[in-house]
Amino acid sequence: MTPRGGRAAASSGSEDEEEEAGFSRSYFLAKEKEPSSGKKRARAAAGKLSDLNLVDEQVLRASLAEIPPKHEEEVEALTRSYKDQYCNWLFELRCGFGLLMYGFGSKKQLLEDFASATLTDFTVIVINGYLPSINLKQVIATIAEMFWDQTKAKRKRQPGTRSQLSQQFPSQSTEDIISFLMRQTSDDVDDPVCLLIHNVDGPALRDAESQQCLAQISCCPQIRIVASIDHVNAPLLWDKKMVHKQFKWSWYHVPTFAPYKVEGVFYPLILASGGHAQTTKTALVVLQSLTPNAQSVFRVLAEYQLANEKEEGMPVSSLYTKCRERFLVSSQVTLNSHLTEFKDHDLIKIRKHSDGQDCLRIPLVSDALEKLLQELA
Repeated sequence: MTPRGGRAAASSGSEDEEEEAGFSRSYFLAKEKEPSSGKKRARAAAGKLSDLNLVDEQVLRASLAEIPPKHEEEVEALTRSYKDQYCNWLFELRCGFGLLMYGFGSKKQLLEDFASATLTDFTVIVINGYLPSINLKQVIATIAEMFWDQTKAKRKRQPGTRSQLSQQFPSQSTEDIISFLMRQTSDDVDDPVCLLIHNVDGPALRDAESQQCLAQISCCPQIRIVASIDHVNAPLLWDKKMVHKQFKWSWYHVPTFAPYKVEGVFYPLILASGGHAQTTKTALVVLQSLTPNAQSVFRVLAEYQLANEKEEGMPVSSLYTKCRERFLVSSQVTLNSHLTEFKDHDLIKIRKHSDGQDCLRIPLVSDALEKLLQELA
């Protein structure tokens, strides 16, 4: 006869076993209903960054502007502390060295304060290297024309040199301009020139041709360079000859921890959507860096596209005819140079018309194109 207590213990054990078995069945049934890990990975891989609902750039920039700045007093005190070095910087500049400023934070205000406070004996020309497009040849041509005018003014006061005043400035090529600048001495010009380059490592100056051109300019007797860099790989732009023989850089670590307010305007925000507003803004920045004639040619094309929205585009021949009538271009070669510049900056698309002609079209919707023309005016 089994004891009553033993029967109770056996009954309790069987109930525990049945409960554990129930948990096990529930666990495996739930796993069967779930998708396999392979399907999970496939679904995760199918997601794209473009599927994210990003914020409009204007909204994001407005929100960023509302964030109160921090440590303003400390940043201002740090920037003021560099004023003690202004005399040393000027001395090295006069000795023929170039000044290269590096360190975290915007150095735009620091360099401009140094120029206004110290470089009073120089003609300062500012180059904003953070812009997406820069016409470097136009910059050096401006310097050369300034030197040319000063040289003519000095020769005019000297007897026996009037015949040379009618000579035109040799601005046919970059090599001619640099050769002219290399020949200038303190007797020819009134004041030396200082090129103040914000971000010499900027996107428009990173190519080897631009850096070689700047290196050659830095060798000119009456030109000095003060520049800043922010990219971690900026020193890779130059070889040993450029650093020690041409630029003759004197490096200064001047972290300011100031926000890149101006420089950052021309870079897209990571969390911002790339809609028509961003495309219009980019196109406007590029167009503003071009010559007035190039802007007028673009305007002719834009006005035609707005007036003929259903057409595939404006034929190149029609654009040339209209530009000739408005005295914007003198030849097909001039127009082609403008179109090449537009194409390089993705301002236009070229497609074949049904009749075989090349047609031009601006890749913007009508509203964005109208807004672009209004801001360009």
